[in-house]
Amino acid sequence: MEYPVLGVVVPLLGCLLSAASSTRPECIIMQEIEEERSQCLAELSWDNQTSGCRRQWDNITCWPEAEVGEVVVRPCPKYFRFLTTFLGNVTRNCTSQGWTDVYPALYAVACGYDSNSTPGEEQTAFYGTVKTGYTIGHTLSLIALTAAMIILCLFRKLHCTRNYIHMHLFMSFIMRAIAVFIKDVILFESESEHCFVSSVGCKAMMVFFQYCVMANFFWLLVEGLYLHTLLVISFFSERKYFWWYILIGWGAPSVFITAWTIVRIYFSNVGCWEEVVESPFWWIIKTPILVSILVNFILFICIIRILVQKLHSPDVGHNETSQYSRLAKSTLLLIPLFGIHYIMFAFFPDNFKAEVKLVFELVVGSFQGFVVAVLYCFLNGEVQAELKRKWRRWHLERFLGSDMKYHHPSLGSNGTNFSTQISMLTKCSPKTRRCSGFQAEFSLV
Repeated sequence: MEYPVLGVVVPLLGCLLSAASSTRPECIIMQEIEEERSQCLAELSWDNQTSGCRRQWDNITCWPEAEVGEVVVRPCPKYFRFLTTFLGNVTRNCTSQGWTDVYPALYAVACGYDSNSTPGEEQTAFYGTVKTGYTIGHTLSLIALTAAMIILCLFRKLHCTRNYIHMHLFMSFIMRAIAVFIKDVILFESESEHCFVSSVGCKAMMVFFQYCVMANFFWLLVEGLYLHTLLVISFFSERKYFWWYILIGWGAPSVFITAWTIVRIYFSNVGCWEEVVESPFWWIIKTPILVSILVNFILFICIIRILVQKLHSPDVGHNETSQYSRLAKSTLLLIPLFGIHYIMFAFFPDNFKAEVKLVFELVVGSFQGFVVAVLYCFLNGEVQAELKRKWRRWHLERFLGSDMKYHHPSLGSNGTNFSTQISMLTKCSPKTRRCSGFQAEFSLV
């Protein structure tokens, strides 16, 4: 028996779920229906009923075997929870002629579906806007972060532990943006039906996506650990600590993602592994991310407390307006670097204020890489000074080089003397570089 309600329910649920998880919208519904159908048909083969009504799958609900004259009451299918908070029951009678039709009404009415109150085009437009928003955000972040990486890599005077950590954080943002674009293309723009297809490439893409997301959170944690260590410990081996930071930022996510992959292969090797919200194995990924968010928030509070103490120390001026201004600036600078905004919804259920959460985490979060690149590269005093120095040197070499070429051929033929003299003027001792790097770190806070 076919029920036309499926043709209405599935598209509507698709609208509601398009951004709730990484699963393609209609796949969530179809997978639940397929699971119930498979279970019902498996139990059907065990039935030994010779009289009355046999177990039946009506494309929506599984009806158990019943004797003639028996009234069977079944709850509405569980996927109706996405459409309404009222979940009623449906009833069928077993007669000598077989099963009767569903009553007191069809599934849609009996299960609380109201076509007038169900979100339709507005909901679809909302999720479309969210997708457009985070696509723009990740694109801007990708461009800004790539430019920042090039700048920090090219200029050797900017090479220090602090900037090395920034570069790893930038790379994690770049990888995350690329993973989001790949995921959207495969899961949302592919015309082929993949709800029940389990290709190795699709699963590998989801593993890569989850790794990039977790690595990004762990490098935010590394930024917090490094700055806290810099403020608390007067002297420490930056090289030694740096390798521990590498292990935390790239190594720890590898362990958790490998564990999640093995568990999915042996215990839940279904589809493209895009269904994560309803899966109990999702906690293998979610728990480390929540811990990193919580630890970073604690480090953020500790760092702000240390800054408050430093601002009230006798060595600092007692202009309260200036002190609070510096503290406010420090706090605002650290929020994007530590990812503090994630704490707002991290420990709430996934369905709590779902629309606000989607906008905040997907759209606002997609611009985090852009903000970090601007604050910690393009607006950084050291970076700006180095760019200006290189620009002035290039102009000076160009002007004097052409002038020497026409007026003093002997000097023009030996350009190494001139460039060496300029290099000597711009060099500084290692002690000065270390001191300036330390001050630059504090200039951010």
